[in-house]
Amino acid sequence: MPAPPKERARRILRAARARGQSMLSEHEAKRVLAAYGVPVSRERLVATQAEARSAAALIGYPVVLKACSAAEAHKTEKGLIAVGLASPRALTDALRAMKARAGAGFDGAWLVQEMVKGSREIMIGMTRDPVFGPSVAFGLGGIFTEVLQDVVFRVAPLSKADAHAMLDGIRARRILDAVRGMPAVDRDALAASLIAVGRVALDHPEIAEIDINPLIVRGRKAVAVDALMVLDAAEGEG
Repeated sequence: MPAPPKERARRILRAARARGQSMLSEHEAKRVLAAYGVPVSRERLVATQAEARSAAALIGYPVVLKACSAAEAHKTEKGLIAVGLASPRALTDALRAMKARAGAGFDGAWLVQEMVKGSREIMIGMTRDPVFGPSVAFGLGGIFTEVLQDVVFRVAPLSKADAHAMLDGIRARRILDAVRGMPAVDRDALAASLIAVGRVALDHPEIAEIDINPLIVRGRKAVAVDALMVLDAAEGEG
């Protein structure tokens, strides 16, 4: 029988602290989210070309390749992400080029991830207010998070009613409806992800910040394809 979500997440956080990390790697952050029921992309950590090809064969092409390190939060700007890799040759070439860009000092691994396809991107986040505690955020994702700043907040813990109010609270709320031949987003599932992020924050006070951006809407489900969790060195474990 699997351990409860809080215990599974605690093990990941303890291991990260033991390694002296100030944040979780993308893969570690997604494992925490998955433990609480947030849908995340299928992916595998690899260290070699052979492992990368095996992972891609299991996941199915096309795939995404990313550098995965707790010290690397700006992968896109540094050219450490390659998307739409449709063959073993493309994956091999991308990994070779990425290793060269990362440099000899790179101490992380590589993430082979399924290519999640969808036209709608949203985000979920969490920050800790010094007075009110953990506050969950929801809004448009991708580049539109900063450009349009269409985001709403609620203090955790969230009820189902709170979460649904957040979905209706952004200006672009119609993005969740059926539009241009795309089905309506499963609002109950998305609300459950918002509630789960609040639960993560309450269970683990050493997590100072969570940024899940983007979640790509594939069909009716919103899938987290990137995630960041920053640790507060001053906090003990929850």
